[in-house]
Amino acid sequence: MISVWLHRPRFLHLGLFVAGYVLGCAFANVLGIVPGTSIAIWTPGGLFMATLMLASTPSWPWWVLAGCVGELIGQFLWFHSPLPASLLMYVGNALEAVAGAWLVIRVCGRPVRLETLKEVLAFVVLGAGIAPAISATVGSATLAWFDIKSQTFTAAWPLWWIGDATGVLIVAPLALDVFQNWHGNSQLSAARWVEASVLGLIFLGVAALSLSGYLPFAYIIMPPLLWAAVRFELRGAAVTLIVLALITAVFTISGASQFAGDPESQRQRQIMLQLFLAISALSALIVAAISRQHQLAVLKLRQSERSLRDLVETLPALIWCAAPDGKPIYFSQQLSGFIGFGDQDVADTSRIVNVLDAIIHPDDLAAVKKLFAHSLATGEPYAQKHRLRRFDGEYRWVEIRAAAMRNSDGAIMQWNGVCLDIEDQVRARDDLRLAQENLARASQAASLAELSASIAHEVNQPLAAIVANSHAGQRWLMAAPPNIERAQKRIERIIQDANSAADVVSHIRALFKHSIETRTSTTLASVIAEARDLMAEEAARRRVRMDVDVESNLPFVTLDRVQIQQVLINLIRNGMDAMDSATGDRVFGIRVRRMGDVVQTEISDHGPGVSFPDRIFEPFFTTKEHGMGMGLAICRSIVESHGGRLWAENNEPHGATFIFTLPVDATADAPASRAAGNQNRAS
Repeated sequence: MISVWLHRPRFLHLGLFVAGYVLGCAFANVLGIVPGTSIAIWTPGGLFMATLMLASTPSWPWWVLAGCVGELIGQFLWFHSPLPASLLMYVGNALEAVAGAWLVIRVCGRPVRLETLKEVLAFVVLGAGIAPAISATVGSATLAWFDIKSQTFTAAWPLWWIGDATGVLIVAPLALDVFQNWHGNSQLSAARWVEASVLGLIFLGVAALSLSGYLPFAYIIMPPLLWAAVRFELRGAAVTLIVLALITAVFTISGASQFAGDPESQRQRQIMLQLFLAISALSALIVAAISRQHQLAVLKLRQSERSLRDLVETLPALIWCAAPDGKPIYFSQQLSGFIGFGDQDVADTSRIVNVLDAIIHPDDLAAVKKLFAHSLATGEPYAQKHRLRRFDGEYRWVEIRAAAMRNSDGAIMQWNGVCLDIEDQVRARDDLRLAQENLARASQAASLAELSASIAHEVNQPLAAIVANSHAGQRWLMAAPPNIERAQKRIERIIQDANSAADVVSHIRALFKHSIETRTSTTLASVIAEARDLMAEEAARRRVRMDVDVESNLPFVTLDRVQIQQVLINLIRNGMDAMDSATGDRVFGIRVRRMGDVVQTEISDHGPGVSFPDRIFEPFFTTKEHGMGMGLAICRSIVESHGGRLWAENNEPHGATFIFTLPVDATADAPASRAAGNQNRAS
């Protein structure tokens, strides 16, 4: 009850509804022309059903109560039926309106606008077909029960049902349109007003002539009626149907209508009148719905086209379309602005073709025409990069792409293309190429610097030894008496160091030329022994003991003796340098053994360890105060050029181990193994 009270309509609206209901009863009474009956076109039913379709469901009891008031007033003023009969007939009318509104809303949803064919068919079948059967059943039974004007149930039911259905078809559409667009701002243009006026005059003239009997039949009114439905949709159909009903009523009451006649045929004419109005309403509503759907489809299509056009105009690309023969038919605003075209220029296709020939760079024009002609002939997609002159005279690089749009039969309808300004990309590509060239030159310079640094690093060691031995020889010669024997040994060391410097230079040159001509197949034990002998004196001077452990029967490896000695000497000297500040056991270890297909050499010290094991092999990276950072980089290059690996590990609790591997010479390994086996058997 509280919900119903909260949803009560305004009393003004209820009063207007009651007034309209009473006037509808009056109109029905006027058309109740069949002798002995009050059954006619029941217009209050259409008003009642339309009101419930628009009102909220909780407010329906208020409208049912207002309809009851209108029904009782109408019965009292026009039909003079007994009160019980009036109440029973209203029950049927109310059930008709409630059932029709509920069914239509159930199928179509809210709001019901009768703008689609589905809504119109649901309204016709449910609202004007099924719902009036309820009222016709209750009303005809009431007439027969109370014996009102000697009406029987079977005789009254068809007239009652057709009369209610006609009233719903004629009144409800107009009521829905008026109620929903009461505050609408839809205005007709001057041309539409002229068309509406001409249509109204034609409609009134044809209706008057056809209903008065001057024209052969009443249905000749259908063309102007459908004209109104097509051009003005639901509103035009609803207004013309009301006007048609009023004209029909006037001519029928005056006796001039085709639906008026002698008392014996009046019943049949009454049915024909109701069918005429019902068929007219049904036709007009269906045509109006189809027209509205068409208009909505056209509007949606235009909106889609407008949205697509707006999308095309906002894309950061230059869009164009061409006819199947290649003539341009559309340029986007951005493309028009890019090449300096106006709207009139775009419409002139012949001028577009001439201008396109002029704005393409002369060096690219022939290739563009050739490739585009090939695409037009074969239907293949078109894609090309060339220079296009902008409106300010500057040539810019663009990328043109186009594809054919075909119909269902595969025929080309038009060409759709896009023009992309790639000037910045071309410049960026040129800048990148220039940067790569500069980088290549810088890399060559860096390589040259690295080569120079490596030569200086490797040659510096034997040169320093030459200087030291020269001073020592000088001291032995200047001694009193001169020590010729010791001076002779120093001179021999000077010669040896000078030859080592020459070998280093030649082998570094061979390394960077990837030369392998000086490599021989030998065991690593002899190379280790030579490197130990070369470093023995320096180790003794620096009080470092070398502990060498070489596995017996090592396989052969292919190597450059000087380069591998260079690696060993570098690693041994680095280990000695690491132990200069050590106070404990100054032992330097060299261990060589076979590990599968490689010979592994480990050089370990008892120094502080390696702080950056991942970076110490980088060129120019050093942790020494006066180091160049090239020794370990050269060592790794030499080892890797031999197909091996070089890395560093920290020892526990202190010290570091440098490990490098060299691959076993497979061709020399098998004979060596057999020889060793034969020697073992012989022993």
